[in-house]
Amino acid sequence: MPSTHEILEKYWGYRSFRPSQEEIINSVLAGNDTLALLPTGGGKSICFQVPALSKEGICIVVSPLIALMKDQVENLIKKGIKAIAITSSMHKREIDIALDNCVHGKIKFLYLSPERLETEIVKVRLQKMNVNLIAIDESHCISQWGYDFRPSYLKIALLREILPTVPVLALTATATKEVVKDIQEKLHFKKNNVVQISFERKNVAYILLNEEDKLARLVKIANNVKGTGIVYVRNRKKTQEIASYLKSHKIDADFYHAGLDAKTRDIKQSNWINNESRVIVCTNAFGMGIDKPDVRFVVHMDLPDSLEAYFQEAGRAGRDERKAFAILLYNNGDKIELQRNIELSFPSMDDMRQTYQALANFYQIPTGSGLGNTFSFDISSFCDNYKLQPITVFNCLKFIEREGYIILSEAFYQPSRIKLELNREDLYKFQLSNAPLDTFIKMLLRSYAGLFDNFEKINEFDLAKKLSIKQEEVVKRLNYLHQNKIITYAPQTELPQLTFTMPRVDTKDLFLSKENFSSLKKRAIERMESVLNYSESTHKCRSQLLLAYFGEIETSVCGQCDVCLEEKRKVLHTDEYENISNQINQLLALHPMELKMLINSITDVHEDKIIHTIQLMVDNEQLKYNQENMLCLSKISS
Repeated sequence: MPSTHEILEKYWGYRSFRPSQEEIINSVLAGNDTLALLPTGGGKSICFQVPALSKEGICIVVSPLIALMKDQVENLIKKGIKAIAITSSMHKREIDIALDNCVHGKIKFLYLSPERLETEIVKVRLQKMNVNLIAIDESHCISQWGYDFRPSYLKIALLREILPTVPVLALTATATKEVVKDIQEKLHFKKNNVVQISFERKNVAYILLNEEDKLARLVKIANNVKGTGIVYVRNRKKTQEIASYLKSHKIDADFYHAGLDAKTRDIKQSNWINNESRVIVCTNAFGMGIDKPDVRFVVHMDLPDSLEAYFQEAGRAGRDERKAFAILLYNNGDKIELQRNIELSFPSMDDMRQTYQALANFYQIPTGSGLGNTFSFDISSFCDNYKLQPITVFNCLKFIEREGYIILSEAFYQPSRIKLELNREDLYKFQLSNAPLDTFIKMLLRSYAGLFDNFEKINEFDLAKKLSIKQEEVVKRLNYLHQNKIITYAPQTELPQLTFTMPRVDTKDLFLSKENFSSLKKRAIERMESVLNYSESTHKCRSQLLLAYFGEIETSVCGQCDVCLEEKRKVLHTDEYENISNQINQLLALHPMELKMLINSITDVHEDKIIHTIQLMVDNEQLKYNQENMLCLSKISS
């Protein structure tokens, strides 16, 4: 097999790995369970793709988002690497064939959503595969202490039972100390093993601006900072409004949110990536899996729910390691809005029971049935039908999902697919006895190769044009062939998929843990308070605040955030700093001194500037306090 460096150069065109990538890869190749903590844009996918390619067998990748899986599979295929993803929108027959290809074919990467691990078909086939690595992307989702806990991630432990000798690589860009510990416990690491690169982004300036007129400030930012940008807002309506406002000020902008159809989202995303539009105004639906290195600014128009979410979204700026800005616009109304959103995120038990009952009615599922059934879920239609509020329904579904009753996937476009279920001889006999369908079947065979072996993507509109008939007639004929088991037809969908993971229970028997509810609310409030502390702090470096939240305490001031810049403007010029620091170095080279004595020993300088210089020198580890609480030079032992 080729070496890891040969693989890196062949498929990615790089001659060397980034910091910690090689350490992570070597740990995995040595058979160690490994937790990799890399900042957003730190090249996490290479850490499992390279070692998997260097060994015989297939790598199982567990990922929470279908869009992420789709992007990574497409990128691997472009490189000539065989990869597939299994999602909830696929037909059972389609899944069966895909898993067979993983057992008998030369597939190198199988992407699965965590809920798939519970299905019998997946569990049985995994045991037949030659699995060389299990990669868990966004592994913070397994921890109830994390900001993005997903109950389905707890199913990943099943992989350790099915494949006990296969090493696990867990990857994340956002994890506090308790989450780091929790990930390793939940994934049954044989021994603790964390490889971490600092989350510090030295090229990114974190700026917080207290601003009443946020739109005017946004225009100034876009005019002053050259290059592409992302503007995050909390709701879909504001994406369009703000994009229009920017356009009215001659700034090339577009908007993006999950409510747009798949084709429109793809066009908008592609235009922005290719610099055909400059600024994208979006909800947090935008950004996952998008690796655009030259983003010069990321602006948040609203306070985020957590510092984890903020750090990940802000981290999309400056991945090319050039200067970039992460800007949070804040005013007094934002605190009230954030507190209101936290309250809305925790609906009443009555609301949750009402939503569950409405689901059962909507899909006509009797008590005791529905296990494993998957439906397309249109939240607008559902809420209109039962006169419910979308925000309440969405948050109710999150809690019902946490308790294991359902799984709700994100919206994802999946084109129509078909596969022929007869051999050529039997199909020919069917055509002879069903002359009206003969031309239609011949057109399918001419238009799509491989129908006898695999599912092929089809386009009903194109077929209708070729046959000079209406699209509705094409769908009717496909459904007829499907019903008569000539083909398997899986119509296109771009709606979220809702799966019942338990038989439907009577509403009065719906169990929703009050203890879990209270604990989760407490954690959400703590995360909110961390956001408020960040936004209201005026004396601590922004970078240090963020890094401290993720457990990095011994860090230097960044010198470029709004707090650092204000301190520089308010107190000290470079020549003043040099003058004072030189005097301090000369004095402390003789012997340690108490703070007051040191201040009094420096002449012709204002006391505030001396104190500020001392603080900067302590922060930058040039000075320290000894056991007698006296200041001394860090390089001289005390």
